[in-house]
Amino acid sequence: MRQKINVITLGVSDFERSVEFYEKGLGWKRSSASQDHLALFPLGGIVLSLYPRNLLADDATVKDETTGFSGISLAYNAKSEKEVEDVLEHLKKIGATIVKPAQKVFWGGYSGYFKDLDGHLFEVAFNPFWELDTNDNLDLP
Repeated sequence: MRQKINVITLGVSDFERSVEFYEKGLGWKRSSASQDHLALFPLGGIVLSLYPRNLLADDATVKDETTGFSGISLAYNAKSEKEVEDVLEHLKKIGATIVKPAQKVFWGGYSGYFKDLDGHLFEVAFNPFWELDTNDNLDLP
């Protein structure tokens, strides 16, 4: 198997509300390949997909249960500590829940966490040890 992930799909409880959060709140552009119940957001090599949670559970043949922490978080890497604070402040204004305010962290960076409208956990982090290339992709050694 190649070392690659192409699509991350988030199951959402209110599809239209979630699409509005990502489009209007975050300012992300939806791909024209999106469909009635599928919103696709190109993220520079990875696609974030929004799909109704109950339909995603049906497709995977699993029960649609919300039992708390799912064991996964998505991360947005900022270019500075100030950007971390600005992003979290904006997210709070558009309805995200700030789980952990921006702060210095044990690994030497600066980060905070938020949940989107469906409780999906995101980290907003500035890592002074990692470089971002000209396309804002992580440039790992």
